[in-house]
This record gives sequence, structure tokens and C-alpha cells, in this order.
Amino acid sequence: MSSMQQDLFNREPDPWELDDTSERLVAQVVFAEAPFGPFDYAVPDALRPLVELGRRVRVPLGRGDRPMTAYVVRLENRMARSDRLKDIQSVLDDAALVGPPMLRLTEWMADYYLCPLGQVLEGVVPASVRGQAGTRERMFLSVPTNVAARLTQLKLPPKQAHILKVLAGSPRPMLMPELMLAAGCTAGPIKQLREKKLVVEQSKRVNTTELAQTVEDREAHLDLNEDQQQALRTILAMIDSGQHHTALMHGVTGSGKTEVYIRAIEHVISFGRQAIVLVPEISLTPQTVKRFRSRFDRVAVLHSHLSPADRHWQWRRIVDREVDVIVGARSAVFAPTPQLGLIVIDEEHDGSFKQDSPPRYHAREVARRRAQMESVPLVLGSATPSLESWLAAQRGEYQLVDMPRRVSQRPLPHVGTVDLRDEFHSRQTRGAIARPLHQAIHQTLKEDGQVILLLNRRGFATAIQCPACGHVVKCPDCDLALTHHHVGEKAVCHYCDYEIKAPDKCPDCGFDGIRYSGLGTQKLEAEVRARFPNVSCLRMDSDTMQKPGSHEEALAKFRRGEVKILLGTQMIAKGLDFPNVTLVGVINADTALHFPDFRASERTFQLVT
Repeated sequence: MSSMQQDLFNREPDPWELDDTSERLVAQVVFAEAPFGPFDYAVPDALRPLVELGRRVRVPLGRGDRPMTAYVVRLENRMARSDRLKDIQSVLDDAALVGPPMLRLTEWMADYYLCPLGQVLEGVVPASVRGQAGTRERMFLSVPTNVAARLTQLKLPPKQAHILKVLAGSPRPMLMPELMLAAGCTAGPIKQLREKKLVVEQSKRVNTTELAQTVEDREAHLDLNEDQQQALRTILAMIDSGQHHTALMHGVTGSGKTEVYIRAIEHVISFGRQAIVLVPEISLTPQTVKRFRSRFDRVAVLHSHLSPADRHWQWRRIVDREVDVIVGARSAVFAPTPQLGLIVIDEEHDGSFKQDSPPRYHAREVARRRAQMESVPLVLGSATPSLESWLAAQRGEYQLVDMPRRVSQRPLPHVGTVDLRDEFHSRQTRGAIARPLHQAIHQTLKEDGQVILLLNRRGFATAIQCPACGHVVKCPDCDLALTHHHVGEKAVCHYCDYEIKAPDKCPDCGFDGIRYSGLGTQKLEAEVRARFPNVSCLRMDSDTMQKPGSHEEALAKFRRGEVKILLGTQMIAKGLDFPNVTLVGVINADTALHFPDFRASERTFQLVT
């Protein structure tokens, strides 16, 4: 064999010829910003104890190794080459943000709603939880165990010895200011003890504000009528079966559905499990929470109008099992309950359970899937069920629970219809409030009652049109007519929030007599104040209820009688209970029938019934 041939066989292999395949722990991750994935990353040995499903990690992405935040969605040991996988750089969370059951639910949502899994996870975990709002890192001081055992043997200056004695006697680690106050010292001696390693520091995240828990007066148990007892027996049988069932509770307004919910939840709590109660409108949440807190000690609230710190605090209470009942709007369906036992959806037909922004989902369908996955009952309650739920009950897919009578044999309210055509021809009505309704309001106020007026159109004027050329001012993106808002003199698209200054002349032909037509809650409020100038009036719609706590404050004023006339959109239409309200007026009740929506008639029936 020639020397050239020997060199060929005896040479060192090039790096790309080496086979360094070995078994490695591989994490599959998804990115919130990327519509694709998952991606594989190797888990370094140092991070193995920290990387788990549902935690966020920092990983390098692309040729430039741009650092990105990702969610770990799968872990597996498999054979892999070290040069083919990049390593996870760091772990961002102290604990998993979503557990295995919630991770399975988000995977189903991503598949069912055709949405990237990372985007679904971002929607499920509130930003306040990801950012740990209302908390900060603090350094806590403690005495190591080996030092505490030999305190008397240490030869230290008196001040340092006293500090060690105080710290060792504390039942928990102490903050620097706490220790300085308790030991009556400055920071100098404590620093010297740290340098001697007789005191150790530990970083811990703590709340920066104390968030108060409202305590309500206890409510006595109410006697159930025959319909309520039968409904409760049906639901308790579902709970005791240990399997998933769905019940549609069809009960007229005032039939006592909430009391049945409460009794069922009491049963669930009795064997250590938790319940989620979804309500459609944030405005309903304070009233529902008040009712539940009068019967349960450990209640959490979840909805988008909470402050970031409050929302994070409520989330942590649920995770730590400090809560038995979670009440909230649609996002509460993702509450991280470790021991879920029951899901209740009140007013299940309501359209606000559907989220229109990504990740798009319907809370009723997500709740049904979650209940199936966790083998717990789902109770859907409504006086006017959705057609889907009604059909499912008729087919036997849901168990129909009827509650046709109101509690205490209370009669149903009298309903009167005013034909506005007759009012127009007789020229007796000017404005939005018909003469019979005006008279009824006047009589109600005279008897010291309260009035609710419903108009499901916010803004001042619902259309801006030029009478000269017929041009209608529309949203350039949605092709929908802009609504005139008197406050701020602006024209707004209620679908995408596009906004311009309200025009004083036609933007198409320049005619300066542009016409504002149609009726919104702002114009109705102006008319009410003009007709009843000495009567307190309050408007509730998404324009006036933007600040945290605004719903609670407005409803509390109305309940105390400080406001006599409450007007607004659908947020005041259902579920609110005010004993002193003796008149409800629905303005332009048939308007919604003409919306270009195949559900227009169904939703109108549900809104006014």
C-alpha cells in the first residue's frame, strides 16, 4: 500500500464526518409572534430541573440567533446530533403558566379555530400574569441552618451577635428594612455579616400592594320551590356521576336559576373541588359576585376591567387553591383551577361570550370542551336559549331542565307595544321617547320608582349623510357607516375603532349642510335630561364604562337610589336585579331586526324578552 493510500485511511476525520448522535432531552416550543411551529430545542443539563410544559423559555431563533420568548409545549428524550439543535438559553417563569389540562385545551382551540398555538397561549394567560404585575423582586435575609446551630460559639461584636439572634429567631426570612427596625441597627453590620457568610440573601417576588377582599353580609338559604328542587336533583346527579354531562336550564326570568347554581356549587365544594361561573356582561359581574360572596367565603373575580395587579393577584389565588368559586366574563373560562368540579354559564345565549379579536373563540364552546376533557358537568342557563343549545336539548345531546314558573308565584310583568307610525301621524311624539312612554316615566318618577331605558346603539347619531349628493361617511376599512359621538365631536367605526373628526361639510361634494341622523345613547341621554331636567340620569355603555370599577360604581349609585333613570346598551338589558325598578322602556325595539345578520331576529327576541 502506498504512503498516499495509508494517509487516506489513517487521517483524522473532518468535523462534519463525526457522528455525535446521542440521546438528548428535546423541548418543542411555539412562539406567540410566529404563525408556524413548533420548533425543537435541546435542553441543557443545567436547565433540566427548570424546563417543564407550560413554562416560557428564552431561545435563539434564526441565523442571527435573535433571542425570542417561547412556550414549551412538549418534552421528549430522543436521539439527536448536538450540531443540529440549538440550546434553550434560560427559563423565564418560576412555575408553569398553563398546566397539562389547559395545554390540551389550547391545542384543541388552535386546531378548531385555526389559530397559531402560541397566539392561543398568549390569549389564555393574561399579560398581567406573564408580567407578574403588582409584584417586584425583593431580597430576603436569613441565617443558614449550620450557623443558627452554633450561634453561642461565634465570637462576634455585640451588635452583629444581636442582629444574628433577631434574624435566627424570626419565623420567616426578613427584608433589610424589617431587620434594621427589629434589631435597631444600620445597614453596616448586616453587610459585614453577609460578607462573613453568616447571613444569606434570597431573591423572592412579592406583592407591592395589598388588595382588599370585599366581605358581604351573609345571605340565608332560600326555600326552593318544586321546579328548583327538580332542577337541583338533576344537576347533583350529574355531579355525582363523575362524568361529563351538559344541562340546559331553561327558566323564565325570576325563576330562581341562580339559587340552583349556588346549591350545586355548595355540593361541589363539599368534596374539595372548584366551580367556574361565567356571566356575559362585565356589568353583571359585581351583582353576581355580591350574591356569591354572601354565600361563599372564597370567591375570585376575573374580567378585563380589573387592574393588572388585581388580575394577577386573583390568578395566583386560584392557582394556590385559595378560591372555591371563580366568577367572571368569557376569559374566566381559562381560570387555572387545579380541581375543577363544575362550570356554569349564565345567559348562555349572549353574543358577548364570543371573542372577535385573535385568538377568536366562543366561551360556551370552549367551556363545553374543557368540561369534556376534565369530566365535569356543564350547566347552561337562559330564559331565551340559543338555537344551537335548544336544538341539542331537543336531540337529547343536552339534558333539558325546565323552570317555567317564577319564584313565590310572582306574576310576569305587563308588556305594552307602542306603534310609532300612529304616533307619527298624530304628531304627538317628537324625539325618541313616545308619548305613552313619556307618561309612564312621569308616573313612575311621581311614585318614587326607578326607570331603565334600553337602546342598543351607542353614540349620538348613527349615520352621517349629505342631503345634496347622498354621500354617507363610512369607514374606509369596513365600509360601515361611521357613528357620530357628541363627546369629542368625532365619527367612529364601532367595528374596528377607526376614528376621524366629525365633518361639518360633505367630504365628497363640499356641501355645508351635512345631516346627522339616527339615534344613539348619547342623543337619548340628551333628550331624557331635556324632558326631565330635575331627575338624576346615568348612561351606561362602553364609552362611559371604561375605567376599572366604573360598572360597580354606576350600579351602586342606581341601587342606592341616587340615580332615577338608567339608560344604556345591552349591558343593562339582562340579569340585573333592582327591586325599585317598576318601568323598563325599549327604544326602537325593532331596529335590530333589520341588521344584515342571519341571527337578527333571534338576538332581538333574546334581548327584549
